[in-house]
Amino acid sequence: MIEENITPQKTASTKIPAADDSGVESFDPAKEAVGQEQEGRSNHWEVRTQEQSYAFLPDQEVKEENRYGQLIDLVELTGLPKERPMYINENPEVGSNPNRNKQHGFFFTADNCIGCHACESACAEKNETPAHLAFRSVGYVEGGSYPDYKRMNISMACNHCDDPVCLKGCPTRAYTKHAEYGAVLQDPETCFGCGYCTWVCPYNAPQLDPVKGRVSKCNMCVDRLEVGLKPACVSACVGNALDFGVIENTPENREQCKTEIPGFPTPEITHPNIRFQQTKTLPNEMTRTDSMPVKYHRNEKGQYKPAIDQKAGKAKHWNFKRLNSRENPLVLFTLFAQAAFGVFLIPFLGALLGIEALSGFVASDMFLPLTVTSLAMTTFALLMSVTHLGKPMRFYRGFNNLRYSPMAREGFGLALFCTGCALTSLFLLPGNEYLVTAVNNATSIDLAVLTRGIPLDTLVTGFGIFTLLAGAAGLFYMNKCYQIKARPFWNHIQTSTAFAGNSLSLGAFIGGIIVLSTLTAQGKAIDTATAVFASVFIFGMLIEALGLIKHSYDLNRSENEGGAAHYIQSTTFGKTYIFRNSLLAFNIIAATSLLALHLTGTNDASLLVAWALLALVNCFTAAIGRALFYVLVIPTTMPGAFFWRNKGFEQHARDIGLADNPSSGVAPLH
Repeated sequence: MIEENITPQKTASTKIPAADDSGVESFDPAKEAVGQEQEGRSNHWEVRTQEQSYAFLPDQEVKEENRYGQLIDLVELTGLPKERPMYINENPEVGSNPNRNKQHGFFFTADNCIGCHACESACAEKNETPAHLAFRSVGYVEGGSYPDYKRMNISMACNHCDDPVCLKGCPTRAYTKHAEYGAVLQDPETCFGCGYCTWVCPYNAPQLDPVKGRVSKCNMCVDRLEVGLKPACVSACVGNALDFGVIENTPENREQCKTEIPGFPTPEITHPNIRFQQTKTLPNEMTRTDSMPVKYHRNEKGQYKPAIDQKAGKAKHWNFKRLNSRENPLVLFTLFAQAAFGVFLIPFLGALLGIEALSGFVASDMFLPLTVTSLAMTTFALLMSVTHLGKPMRFYRGFNNLRYSPMAREGFGLALFCTGCALTSLFLLPGNEYLVTAVNNATSIDLAVLTRGIPLDTLVTGFGIFTLLAGAAGLFYMNKCYQIKARPFWNHIQTSTAFAGNSLSLGAFIGGIIVLSTLTAQGKAIDTATAVFASVFIFGMLIEALGLIKHSYDLNRSENEGGAAHYIQSTTFGKTYIFRNSLLAFNIIAATSLLALHLTGTNDASLLVAWALLALVNCFTAAIGRALFYVLVIPTTMPGAFFWRNKGFEQHARDIGLADNPSSGVAPLH
């Protein structure tokens, strides 16, 4: 996962060897400046003369492997050159840090943290972050009762993981894990503001700025590391709670080097490069003081694991207004893309399987409007996905990381689906030879030569199969986008059943309108086609319902953030959730009854009207379900008890207008 460099942010400074009072080798800016003058060398770094001795990195003996079995020496791990410049602020000089190519990480002693927020302030000052962003933040958990009340503060930033899921997820390749210090750096200028990295990171490290429309994050202060200084947050810590150095090196006067403390998500997701000490006795149960319905309970192994905290009680509410969210474009994107695939899939696959009525339709001129409909719906879906971006005009960067990112593969699959629909439509159009010539002139692809001698129906079938495979790949990776360990509510088979079910039920509705009206206009029997579309319609709703049942069963027995999200679903949105499920059950029962009537020979116009009304109800049901899908999810987050880190405060600030004051730290919704 360690790749080529990108340019980090912020100021660079100078790294100079010297020795402090303890005899540990550190760096003295003044001596280096004198040395450079004597040698006639130009100093391209800012000379730092006001750093205290505790701000310098020690030169320690390091271990060969970390506790996950990965080499700490990243040059040995990757085979990359040892003295590569990082081009910090376009400076090509290489620092003289003896451990430059070792994996570094933070060390947090929870016993020492007094919650003063000096680390936050130092980080904000160095990186010039606005009030609504913070690369490092302090939260806390608490438990017990008077007089044995305990609070534990937690200071957290990016953990520069061994397996950075942000890097893998980012479609634009804005992230790089460097062999220098093992830093995971992000380039805001490459980012187009999709926010996917903020979904997959378990630690709230990437920060999406809704004002600038892009993500930025902790850069490990690599400019300070190059000159032998610890990160700004560490140097500012007044309680000696934060430390920094080569990973697995336990700092002086510390006795633990743990990978977890209460409130910290499981390290198995990313293998983060942070270690902890927490020796003070804590109660068996620690609660968060923010609005998140999560607490932490100590198990028999002494580990604190998440559990549901029923802060909102058990009363059920509607909260229809809160279904409106920043993710509205994604609601439309996913539903329209899935429906478009279903529109093309059902008649075309039916024709391939030899269903006579559908074979006749695909062979007719009316297959063109259906293909164009699929193309238009997918185009609209992709447009919605672009409007969701913070920087929509950078949408073309979404294919940069096809190697790792499911989001990049999703977009590529849907783009190929659009291409397949367009090519299929091209050969269905009357007078298509003129358009083939136009395509040849525009793209230098001689379609006329490539397709010469191939029967038209064979061409249409070939392009149709290509379209089908591309659409299936797009929807497969759409599902993979949401199978995220950091979001247990999504990381479930119900996501797959909902996506597939909506594709079939919505596709059967729209495709059925086109196919059945065409067959009726042609004076052909619609009995078989009606039965096919009705069966697919029912099957789509049925698999969605089965996924919801499984989802509810599993999350009711879950004590992680997925269970907490289901608690919100059953209370804050409880009436809406029951309403959606009731509509879905009604749709299945009513559709099954209509199909039974159809199979017994009842085929009057009122039956078609009933089908149409039922399908419209299903569209409404799907929209509610997808909106719930986005607003309910609770990620594996770090506790955030102060102002903008508290989602309850954010909502309150927006409700009363406090968010209009930039100093509140709450960005207005755009």
